[in-house]
Amino acid sequence: MDPRDTLNRLFEAAVGAADPLQVMQDYLPEQPKGRTVVIGAGKAAASMAKALENHWTGELSGLVVTRYDHGLETDYIEVVEAAHPVPDGAGEAVAKRILESVEGLTEDDLVLCLISGGGSSLLALPAPGLTLADKQQINKSLLKSGATISEMNCVRKHLSAIKGGRLGAHCAPAKVVTLGISDVPGDDPDVIASGPTIGDPTSSADALAIIDRYGFDIPQNVRDWLNTPEAETVKPEDPRLAGNEFHMIATPQKSLEAAAAACKEMGLPSIILSDCVEGESREIAKFHAAMAEQVINYGQPLPSPCVILSGGETTVTVRGNGQGGRNAEFMLSLLCSLKGKERVYAIAVDTDGIDGTEDNAGAILTPESFQRAIDAGIDLHAMLDNNDGYNVFKQLGDLIITGPTRTNVNDFRAILITS
Repeated sequence: MDPRDTLNRLFEAAVGAADPLQVMQDYLPEQPKGRTVVIGAGKAAASMAKALENHWTGELSGLVVTRYDHGLETDYIEVVEAAHPVPDGAGEAVAKRILESVEGLTEDDLVLCLISGGGSSLLALPAPGLTLADKQQINKSLLKSGATISEMNCVRKHLSAIKGGRLGAHCAPAKVVTLGISDVPGDDPDVIASGPTIGDPTSSADALAIIDRYGFDIPQNVRDWLNTPEAETVKPEDPRLAGNEFHMIATPQKSLEAAAAACKEMGLPSIILSDCVEGESREIAKFHAAMAEQVINYGQPLPSPCVILSGGETTVTVRGNGQGGRNAEFMLSLLCSLKGKERVYAIAVDTDGIDGTEDNAGAILTPESFQRAIDAGIDLHAMLDNNDGYNVFKQLGDLIITGPTRTNVNDFRAILITS
């Protein structure tokens, strides 16, 4: 058993369980009497559109937006690319077009909404009186703040003309069936892509409290907007959303279970810690290191060989100017904590294939990684202080580079402890 190959196989199993081309056909609704209009946004939007075309027997038309370089060739559903994680003009323009595409529908029509992580920045339509520059500034501040995804999306909803249920309300009286791929802890439909078709239980006061809690500046016009009644989102009890449906086609838990099944096939006991781990990446890494130590020292919670699996979305409070997303940060902190512990191998990756804004999905480490870094003259703690995990693993040749997977169930971590 080659440890690197084992970890890569687990990652592939996790991604495969979230691939729309493999799982989406089981969730398609009945065809309507009238038109079927497809809309959608997210890193998986193109693959979801392609999967829909592969299995839908009636007529289709529509428009979805995905991240740059995440597109696929489709026949009936137009795929547009835009920026993530900071929105751009392309995202603003396509959001307007998506709203226009669902105007004038009847109760005999069906809107199929394909939603996955990343949709918050890709559907970039500012609320009245706000600008794209306002949203860009606040998005950048949120990404550096250490706020959770739920907190970030609460703010985003209340600054949008399309998210927080507004798109769903705009589709009325047509029925809306939303098919979702969860990238958020807890799999809350109203959080995924900021819930464009789902009623929102949060308030604009909640959004202001989050901004103040993390202490970043916002333009005065944004604060003024959040203090108006118009900033409130569409609530779950809104009659315009009555009769709409939401179906989750892929989740972090399903991907972890697929990885656990792959472990079983390889004769490796495994434990899933959680599908919704949140918190600072570097601190979560310390906990995982302690778990590995417990296995080695006491055979708990499993004797070795075994695999520890976890998912969710950690955060990074950016203090330095280095490169790397939350998975590179996790791995660098894990490397510092384990200090070359024998028998411990690990992988941490973003299931969308892109860790933050870099070209890697994540990284891998072995018991030799620590000494190799020392021999290369790398000051690991200084690099961690600078949030520069990407360049550590680039120097070691241990980045995981897959390119876009066109799905997204968030972080995937596996720690292999050999015997």
